Amino acid sequence: MRYFEDFVAGAVVEGGSLAISEDDILAYARRFDAQDFHTDPEAAKASIVGGLIASGWHSCALLMRLIAESFILESTSMGAPGIEEVKWLRPLKPGDVVSLRWTVIETKESRSRPEMGLVKFRFELLNQRGEPVLEQTNWIMFGRRGSGFEAPAGNWLAHSPSYVAPARTSEVEPAAGPVTPARFFDDLVVGESHELGSLVFTAEEIVAFARSFDAQPFHMDEDAARQSSFGGLCASGWHTAAGWMAAMVVHRRGQEAAFKAAFGDASAPRLGPSPGFKNLRWLKPVYAGDRITYHSVLADKRASASRPQWGLFFHHNTGVNQNGETVFSFEGCAFVERRA
Repeated sequence: MRYFEDFVAGAVVEGGSLAISEDDILAYARRFDAQDFHTDPEAAKASIVGGLIASGWHSCALLMRLIAESFILESTSMGAPGIEEVKWLRPLKPGDVVSLRWTVIETKESRSRPEMGLVKFRFELLNQRGEPVLEQTNWIMFGRRGSGFEAPAGNWLAHSPSYVAPARTSEVEPAAGPVTPARFFDDLVVGESHELGSLVFTAEEIVAFARSFDAQPFHMDEDAARQSSFGGLCASGWHTAAGWMAAMVVHRRGQEAAFKAAFGDASAPRLGPSPGFKNLRWLKPVYAGDRITYHSVLADKRASASRPQWGLFFHHNTGVNQNGETVFSFEGCAFVERRA
């Protein structure tokens, strides 16, 4: 059992590995990130990325699985408040084998809660050539020695780290009202806000996601969750983030349909991949039965120097539960096509 005191700044550790198949990529993307370059091998060839690649959110979920296997499930982990930054450095492709490397950057005792401390990590997801696919920086909270922490008994890693969705118990409900047609980079309006849609987090899907990617007891078992600091079964933070992506894709499909209705046979502007995100915050737990409504505000935009036919847009995103409480936020960016 690793306690807060067992993490030493400067330590570097390598973890296990996972082989990623095309079926894994397709299963995750069809549920949470159904963009063509994640779901359609032929369409992906004509996209900005040139072939089928995994969703960036899928790579984050795979990293979480490797972190769980490496040390989280044998530690006094009390969860993470959020993610400082994720950089998606290289595409994750079918047939890749990914592994984990983690570095302890800093440790500090909690002033408000003497029973715990915080550890800042840099996590890297490496491909079979040792190249970083993803780099993530974040803090994790750990119980201290003598805090009385007891790990719930259970074979939490008994499941395959691939996403096989259960029979769907919820679908994204699109936002009510008219949808603005999809816009080229040149026509994007800074400050414009959109409601993307909402999603109910059912117990069945919370557990299914956790079994594949974030096998911590409070995401998988009602009794263990009641005894945890969360007090009940709650979704993985990466599941909450995946819900945002699913809502964004549904909203985008609505924008593309509105573009077609307005402009006929003209091709709607294409979206490209994202290089990463910053300042992701899990502000409140998402419990079984919660409905989360996602919003996005266009914060800024910038022409791409390396890809002149594309621009980057920056967006601030939130998820709000049925009680009006913000449970999730982050700052993201993505490529979008410019006018010819």
